[in-house]
Amino acid sequence: MNIKEVVTTLESFAPLPLQESYDNAGLQIGLTATEVSGVLLCLDVTEKVILEAETMGCNLIVSHHPLLFKGLKCISDASLPERCVALALKKNIAIYSVHTNLDNADGGVNFEIARRLGLRCVRFMIPNAQEGGSGLIGELPEMMEPMDFLQMIRREFHVECLMHNELLNRPVQRVSLCGGAGAFLLEEAVRQKADAFLTGEMHYHMYMGLEQRIQIAVLGHYQSEQYTKELLSGILSEAYPDMKIVISKTNTNPICYLYK
Repeated sequence: MNIKEVVTTLESFAPLPLQESYDNAGLQIGLTATEVSGVLLCLDVTEKVILEAETMGCNLIVSHHPLLFKGLKCISDASLPERCVALALKKNIAIYSVHTNLDNADGGVNFEIARRLGLRCVRFMIPNAQEGGSGLIGELPEMMEPMDFLQMIRREFHVECLMHNELLNRPVQRVSLCGGAGAFLLEEAVRQKADAFLTGEMHYHMYMGLEQRIQIAVLGHYQSEQYTKELLSGILSEAYPDMKIVISKTNTNPICYLYK
C-alpha cells in the first residue's frame, strides 16, 4: 500500500476537521504515492526517531505531535524542526501527524485514558457537530477514596510523580479527563459536577480556589499521552495486518526529573 492509503485510514478514524484551529495535523513531509515499507509510531519527531525509523526499515513516521506547527522560512541546522526536515528528506522518510483530531475523535486518545482507568458511561464533555468533542467524563465502577484514586493513576500510567491539589474529604466516582494540555476544561469539569479532573499539564494558579470542589490530578503531558502509540498501532494493524508497524522505543519527553 502507499502513504495515501495509510493517511486515508488514519483520517477515517480521526478526520482532520476535528483538529483545533491552532493545530497542524496531517502530512508534514513526503509524497503520498510512495509505497510504504513500514510505519514507525511515536509521540514526537526528533532526529533520533528519524534514524530509528531508518534502522527499522520504515519510510513513514506517524507522530502524535506535529513536527511543523508553523511555516519554516529556511531549512538549516538552526532549530529542531529544520534539522528534522532536512534529515527526513535526506533519508526519504515521510512524516504524518495525527494530533488534536485524534484527541477529539470517538475512540481516540482520551478514550484510551478512560479505558485504562476503567471508566464507564463515558461521553464527551463538550461534544461538537462532527461526531467528536473535547474531553471526557465518566464513572468509576465504584467509589474510591481520593488517595486510592491518585495511587491507581500512578500505577496505571507508571509515573513516579503525580501532581494534585489537596485531597477531597469525600469519595471519587465521577471523573473528567483530557490528555495533554487539557487545563482549559477544568471549569467545565466543575460545572458538570465531576469529583475529579485528570489532565497532562496545568498552570500553578489553577490548582487554587477549587479546594473540596474537585480533585485535580496532573500526570505530565508526555505521560498522559504515552499510550497513543499503542492506539495508533491498533488502528493500523486492523486495517493492514501484514504491514510492518513499529512502536518507537525512543523516549522523546523533553522534561527531565530529579528525584534525589
